[in-house]
Amino acid sequence: MTRSRHRLFQTVTILLLLSGLSFHTAQAQVTLTLDRALSIAQTGSPDLQQSLLNLERYQKSLEAQRAALKSRLSLEVTPVNYSNQRRFDTRFSEWYTNENLESNTRFTISQPILPTDGTISLINEFGWSSSNSTLNSSDTENKSEVFYNNLYLNFNQPLFTYNRLKVQLRQLELSLENAKISYAMQRLNLERNVTEFFYNVYMTQMNLSIAKEELANTQKSYDIIVNKVNAGLAAKEELYQAELNLSTAKSTVQNNEVNFENAKDQLKLYLGMDLYEDILILADISSNPVPVDMELAIQNGLNSRMEIRQREIDIENSQFDLIQTKSLNEFMGEMNLRVGITGDDKKLNQIFDQPTRSPSVGLTFNIPIFDWGEKKARIAASEAAIKSNELSLSEEKKQIIVDIRQVYRNLQNQLTQIDIAKQNERNAQLTYEINLERYENGDLTGMDLNLYQTQLSQNKISYSQALINYKIELLNLKIQSLYDFERKEAILPTELYLNEESK
Repeated sequence: MTRSRHRLFQTVTILLLLSGLSFHTAQAQVTLTLDRALSIAQTGSPDLQQSLLNLERYQKSLEAQRAALKSRLSLEVTPVNYSNQRRFDTRFSEWYTNENLESNTRFTISQPILPTDGTISLINEFGWSSSNSTLNSSDTENKSEVFYNNLYLNFNQPLFTYNRLKVQLRQLELSLENAKISYAMQRLNLERNVTEFFYNVYMTQMNLSIAKEELANTQKSYDIIVNKVNAGLAAKEELYQAELNLSTAKSTVQNNEVNFENAKDQLKLYLGMDLYEDILILADISSNPVPVDMELAIQNGLNSRMEIRQREIDIENSQFDLIQTKSLNEFMGEMNLRVGITGDDKKLNQIFDQPTRSPSVGLTFNIPIFDWGEKKARIAASEAAIKSNELSLSEEKKQIIVDIRQVYRNLQNQLTQIDIAKQNERNAQLTYEINLERYENGDLTGMDLNLYQTQLSQNKISYSQALINYKIELLNLKIQSLYDFERKEAILPTELYLNEESK
């Protein structure tokens, strides 16, 4: 009696532990809808994070270039500079030794000029110098200690060449725009990929559910034939076939469980979720046919598709490359103007008592003579690149039209496939119910009933897959045309990254 009570206690304890584990597992499971999966992917997807980092890189590069167009302030300080050198005086043709000690600072305000690509600078040099020179032919020494200040305004302007500042700024603006477009396209691709991964998990989950239902039906058929064989109403061969059908159904359930777990891992990996977090998929695949206007889809796609703008950016960048290529070995000049005053004295407060004006002007030209055809060949290569990009733009527009037409045709075909799959499922369900009754009455073998069961399962899966294919094609049309026919509104490409800019 005591031993039986002990066993009963052990059994109850084990059941409580198992129920506790089941409760913990149920609590840890996360229910995922398609909208929830898309929301998680917006922050957790590694692909989208990479695209955001690339966008941030170009954004900061443009900010740095715009900051470089503002006034630059710099201070150069030389606390001590000492030298003792032997030099030759060309005026008296004799050697002398010069010992010099000085300290100075240089303050500069430099302002780039965007419209002209020039630079204007205000520079002030202030310092103190002590110099001692000894002639080699005598013991005569010349000493001097002086404070000095040199204040001047300098203007430098390139001539007969392209504006490099404007080109650099425009190229960075195009790079940022291209990065924004890539981010927007990545978000659209993310929606498509998440949808495909999500419905793949849903289908494996449905396959598992159908396989379990098939196992339950097979188990029911097995129990019926066992009773008949025991009662002598059926041959043992029927029992052997029923056992084989039951083993096959169990194997199918196990295989579908493996596929289901693998599909969940792929979805969690793409979403950036914890791989050890269990998920349950909830999806509503039923949908009414959505009216689609092919001409509207094509027109909106040609007006809004971001790939077209990317090809236009490629053309503009190649034109800048041509400008830079033409600047090789070019005739160009440079003008430099300088106006300032210089003062020096032994006393600090008398530096500008007798200032010296120090204007200067310089004009320099670079005149190429012969380059063995290098410039001509490089220009021809750049022009070929422009024509290639223009051809890519034209072909991109044609491809958009072809892609939208194909998706439209696929949508119409999917509607037909849904109707056929729905009818097949209904017929298969009725056929199975009729033959199950025949099997129970002994008018049908277990092998034949298994064929009807398999047919029913396949038609259920085919119907669900047809509904999912229609949803995916509808999403594909939305991505191809940038028009949401379910909501009857166009998708503006800027909306896909403006929210990120506001952050």
